[in-house]
Parts: sequence; structure tokens; C-alpha cells
Amino acid sequence: MRTAPYGSWTTPFTAARVVEQTVRLSEVRTDGTDVYWDEGRPAEGGRTQLVRRSADGTVSGLLPEGRNARTAVHEYGGGAWWVRSGVVWFTDWADQRLYRFVPGEEPLALTPEPARPRGDRYADGDLAPDGETLICVRERHTGDGAAAVVNEIVRLAAHRPSEPEVLVSGPDFVAAPRLSPDGRTLAWLQWDHPDMPWDTAALIVRDLETGEQVLVAGGHGESVTEPVWQPDGSLWFCSDRSEWWNLYRWRPHTDITAVVRGEFEIGGPQWRFATSHYAVLPDGSVVFARRRKGFDDLVRRDPDGGLHDLDTPFTAVAELRAAGDGSVVLVAATPTTEAGVYRLDPVTGRMQALRPPRDLGIDPASISRPEHVTFPVGRDGEVAHALFYPPANAEWSGPEGTLPPLVVELHGGPTSAAAPAFSPGRQFWTSRGFAVVDVNYRGSTGYGRPYREELYGTWGAVDVADCIAAARWLAAKGRVDGERMVIRGGSAGGFTVLAALASSDQPFAAGADHFGVADLAALAADTHKFESHYLDRLVGTDPDVLRERSPIHHVDRLDKPLIVLQGSEDAVVPPAQSRVIVEALRSRGVPVAYLEFPGEQHGFRRAENIRRALEAELSFYAQVLGFELPAEEGVEPVEVENT
Repeated sequence: MRTAPYGSWTTPFTAARVVEQTVRLSEVRTDGTDVYWDEGRPAEGGRTQLVRRSADGTVSGLLPEGRNARTAVHEYGGGAWWVRSGVVWFTDWADQRLYRFVPGEEPLALTPEPARPRGDRYADGDLAPDGETLICVRERHTGDGAAAVVNEIVRLAAHRPSEPEVLVSGPDFVAAPRLSPDGRTLAWLQWDHPDMPWDTAALIVRDLETGEQVLVAGGHGESVTEPVWQPDGSLWFCSDRSEWWNLYRWRPHTDITAVVRGEFEIGGPQWRFATSHYAVLPDGSVVFARRRKGFDDLVRRDPDGGLHDLDTPFTAVAELRAAGDGSVVLVAATPTTEAGVYRLDPVTGRMQALRPPRDLGIDPASISRPEHVTFPVGRDGEVAHALFYPPANAEWSGPEGTLPPLVVELHGGPTSAAAPAFSPGRQFWTSRGFAVVDVNYRGSTGYGRPYREELYGTWGAVDVADCIAAARWLAAKGRVDGERMVIRGGSAGGFTVLAALASSDQPFAAGADHFGVADLAALAADTHKFESHYLDRLVGTDPDVLRERSPIHHVDRLDKPLIVLQGSEDAVVPPAQSRVIVEALRSRGVPVAYLEFPGEQHGFRRAENIRRALEAELSFYAQVLGFELPAEEGVEPVEVENT
């Protein structure tokens, strides 16, 4: 084993390797004996292709060249496609119209050309039992700004163009429209400003013949998600009425029954449509993904209530659905393999990889594995949580008596969580000799509702305190070099990066802000409808508080080097947010680097941009922390101004 300064090691996880043949897997469906999933492909400009695996093992891409199954509803999308009897319905990113597609034929547009470009958007559909009609969420943009957006549930013909019929209108938001097995009853979720769906989401059921409807669950501080009808007419859903998202069942004219309850989460915050973290099987058993202490595992509940932990390697489950043969299909990852698509027999434990993860051919000793850590954050016994990744490289070690630099990583949301899944992008850092701590600061999901609500009114304070506490705790434990710690994050995580660097008592040598928020008041005035009142709970509406928490108003405290990366077409955090902070640092002579990627939205999807962003951030750290990069990688240096 060779010795070199931490951060300067050669690595098998180069930026080229990170993006080479990579795909983003998110949703999976079954249709008879066929399994379908979607693949976000950076090498194809970031488009989402639909893939089918037939019973004989044949795997084929479905959508014609140039088609992109992606919806812009809520800007975060999800639920852009569904399938039955070999027919696919999908929203095309280019015009946001809904299409019917029979593989081998040209897609047929079902919805009218909108009055404004991409003015009508569709998501989260369900086909009627008779196959003649479908229902879905429509988001209609009638003008500019959040006030000009209307969200509704509509019904339309499934096989021919038609004018959508509005079924549900009035709530600020609707999601998960689901038809009962006989097609007579509609269930859906709804919520209103200033709530987000993880604050309050109500489950409503309506008789489509009589119009009579009932509130099943949710509302008044209860969040309901993932409603699914069963053949016996029962309606299953997840609710946090116990302070944890657990599993419940409702039957008409009866009380709600708790199916699975415990101090763990089934499901999560509804940033995207059509999530699924449990599957009810034909024999009445249910398989669910259980998140506790930062990790997912799989559990089977028998019809008699017995719980059985399933022996699988998975630590992060993105989606889980039932197949007709009693198996389940899922998108899941382990600490050492990327996400793949799998079929699992929950009785025998037999597992089949339908879409295996890439075989990177890398020595396992060069893969860092996450360790869940809990650390103190206050004087009253309060704690926060994180996933810690030590440096790992089979060929290199640091000089004796030295410690690795630390990258403090922040998830977005901020109502989200660090995922304990293998990520080449994270191994890009650990295999070079960095330690990484992915912080689940107070406000993160996966630890129950009270922990999630600790961020209410305190965003920009509690999250900052927890990130600083995590860094200092690791330094005090002798696991990292307390003089060489950097902080990075995207979106809401980017805001926390800026807020941390503006803190008067922080230990970071530099930071990386990926499309982060700099001015809260400007964000509230300029963001999209879904998040237009998000700050009401996270920070409040007092202009003085918004100003005090906004990093742009504390640039006099920002004196550490910063790199900022931004997409030019970001509708969630507009480019003006990044530009204003960069200009402020330029004018003050603070070292700063700025890259804006044309055509990118909220998060980078194109391979060339993902690679450039990684290498630019690495070059930035090398310059500000003072280490050499391996010459053979040919990393293009990023220009750091004011150095």
C-alpha cells in the first residue's frame, strides 16, 4: 500500500467513471408477467426512457427516440407513466401532454394542445377497471407566478383524444387519485397552503354515482400518503397519526385498523408522485420497507399479524410493488452496489436481479460503507443523526500521524433524508482520502414526526448548528482533521451551506453551494406553487426574520472560499439566487468560483455537466486545501477568482 496525503489519492471513481453508463432508477410497475421501470439517462441528455422486461427475460427500451417520460407537475414530478395490458400512458417532457403508447406505434396525444406552452401538465394516473377512461392530476398554468396555477383531478378517455373532465377542484393540491376495484369510488389526497403534504394531507373518498364523499383520515396535523385499493374493497394507506408513518386499512362504514405500527417509518415525504413503499399480496400478507436508524430493510407481515424480517442486502428501497405471482418487485440499493430492479419471493427469499446494477469491477476495499452515528447537539440531551463514510482505498493510505479532511454533506428538502445507498458520486470523495458525513439534521425524515418538526421556525439555525456539531464531534473523536473541513449541499442543502459559512462560529475552510437559496424573501416571492408557502413553517412570515436568516444579508461574514454551481433553467431555486451571492463575494474580494450550466433544471441530468461539476468542485478543494490532483486524470482546473 502506498502513502500520499489524504485527498490526493488516485481513485477508481473518477468523474468519467461516475457518469459512464450510469442511470437513475426510480419507478417500477408490473403488467401481467412483464415488469416495467424507468431509467434517467445522463448520456442521452438526461431523458427518461421506459424499459420492459418480458417473461422470457428480453429487455427492451420502449419510447421512440426523443421521447422523455417526465412530468413537471410540482416541478419535482414522479408518476409520469403507467401501464396496463401492454399499453403505456405517459407525459412527455417536451410539451407536458399526456400520450397513449403501444410499443411499435407512434404515441397518440390524448390531451389538447395547451393555451400556453407546457401550460397543462399531467401526472399520477390510474386506469378505470373497464379500461375506457383514466384519471390523473392536472396542473394548469394560466399565467405567470404561483397564483396562476390550478391543481385538479381530471377524467378523460383512455384511447382517444378528449377534453378532460374535472372531477376534483378547489384544494390547493391533489395527489394519488385511485379508483376502487369496481370503478365506482374515487380516493385521493388533498392539502392546502401553507401545509406541505408531510404536514397535513387528507384522504378523501367519493362515490362517483351519488357524489357523497367522506374524510377517511388525515387533516389537522396528520399526514396520509400512498393510498391503495385492494380487491376486497378495503383501502390501505400510510399515516403518521402515531408520530411515525405506519400502515393502516380502512373499509367503508368501519373504523380504521392499524396493520403495522412501530417506531419506524413506512413511506416518506411526498416530494414526488406515485411513491410506493409497501405491497399487499394476493394471500393477504404485506411486504414493506421499514426505515429505522437511517437504514431501510424489508419486512413481511403475515395475514395473522406475524412479522418476519427478510434477509436481503438492501439498505435503501426507492420503490416496492406487488406482482401477480405473489412476489414483489423493487428498486433498491446496498452500501456497495448501485440501485437495481429486483424480484423477491417474500416466502422463500429467492431473489432475481431484473436490472442489475453496474459491475464496476472495483476492489471492495476501495468502497466506503456508511456508519450511522448519533451525536449531541444541545445542553438538554438533544441529539442529531448522520451517516459517516471513512476514507477507503485499497491502494493508498494517509501519512502516519495525519487525519483525513472532512466533507460535510447536506441533503435537500430540507424535509428529506440522507440515503444509505452506494453512490459513485460519494465514493468519488472517499476513495481520494476524504471522509464524508451525510447529516440527517433535526428536521430530516426517518426519525418520526417530532424530529421532523424540530425544524419548524428554525431553518437556517438548527440545521446549521447540527452540521457544525457533527463536524466538531468527528474532529473531537479523532476521526477527521478539524483544520480541513468543507461543507457542500444542493437546493435546501445549499442554503444551509451558505448559512453555515455566514455563521460567526463555524469551523469550515470552504464550501460548495449547488443551486442553493441565498435570499429567503426573494425565494418566497419567486418560487413555484408547490413550495410557495413552504417557508411559512420553516422560517415564518416576519420580514425581519426572513432577512436575518438570509445569507445574502450577511455577506460581511462570508469570508471563506466558495464554489457555486447552478442550472440556468431552475424553476425551484432560480439562477438569480446564485448570481446574487457570487456578485456579493466578488465585490468583497472573497475567493469564489461560479459555473452555470445552460439547459439544466433543479439538479443536473446531463452526463457532461455532472462530470464537469464534480471535477470543478474537486479542483476547487485542491486549490483551497492545498493538495495536488493526480495528473493522469486530466482534471480541468476551475477558475477561482480573488485568489
